[in-house]
Amino acid sequence: MRFPFLFLLLCCTPFSQSPAQQKLSNLPYRDGGHERHVLDIYLPAQKSDQLRPVIFWIHGGGWQAGDKSDVGLKPTVATAKGHVFVSTNYRLLPHVPMEQLIDDVAAALGWVRRNIATNGGDPNRIIVGGHSAGAQLAAILCTDSAWLAKYDVPFTSLRGCIPVDGDTYDIPKIIATAEHRQMLYGGKMFTFGHRQKFGNDPDQHVRFSAVTHVAKDKHIPPFLLLYFTGNPDTGAQARRLAEVLQASDISAKAFGKADTNHSQLNDDLGKPDDPATVEYQAFIDSVLQ
Repeated sequence: MRFPFLFLLLCCTPFSQSPAQQKLSNLPYRDGGHERHVLDIYLPAQKSDQLRPVIFWIHGGGWQAGDKSDVGLKPTVATAKGHVFVSTNYRLLPHVPMEQLIDDVAAALGWVRRNIATNGGDPNRIIVGGHSAGAQLAAILCTDSAWLAKYDVPFTSLRGCIPVDGDTYDIPKIIATAEHRQMLYGGKMFTFGHRQKFGNDPDQHVRFSAVTHVAKDKHIPPFLLLYFTGNPDTGAQARRLAEVLQASDISAKAFGKADTNHSQLNDDLGKPDDPATVEYQAFIDSVLQ
């Protein structure tokens, strides 16, 4: 339950300021919603007469944990380049099923498209990204238009998609891979693995897989898929989605980074000497041209 005085405090708290950016915290994106139906907006400190590109970020945490504050250097780098950065929360498993969880993120993006211009953002130049579970959520929103159509967000308003180290762009394949590995090496079968998280229904596993929805002439945006080379699952899934996109004439690149790990890959995005950051920034620059 959100208490009225706390809601007022969170919504009306002035911008926190730094030399490079301003931050507006805990904006509700659903009327009368859950305490996790909130997002943060990071703005360049310097005003502009023109609307700015928007990066919309989805946190990871296995769909069961995580917070919109897990953004690392990305907002600082975005605002330094004159972009608006948005990071959203959403409800989590097992409190809601996957369908409602995805719908939350779609609703947040719908709120951004309707309202971001009041904070200087361009509703028609949005890049969607996310890490881990957030990578799957970013990928499904950018390939299955039904989620965003509900909130009047056309694919033509999306300039790019940046999933980072996700392993669930093709859910039936990752379920088969993980369970076969357990069977071969005598591990205990999962009680709340990908099979259960995505509904324990083969049709739902297909539905929630980004590869299922890729097709020509849907205005699916370009993709940059970042992954850690030490994880064979995220690498295989990134290459799988990239190949499916490319087969439909959609620009896509899978880039692997070594000498890191699942969390550090995300945390290091924004460091100037980081190879994944170089790819990340080049991609953003190219899709915004």
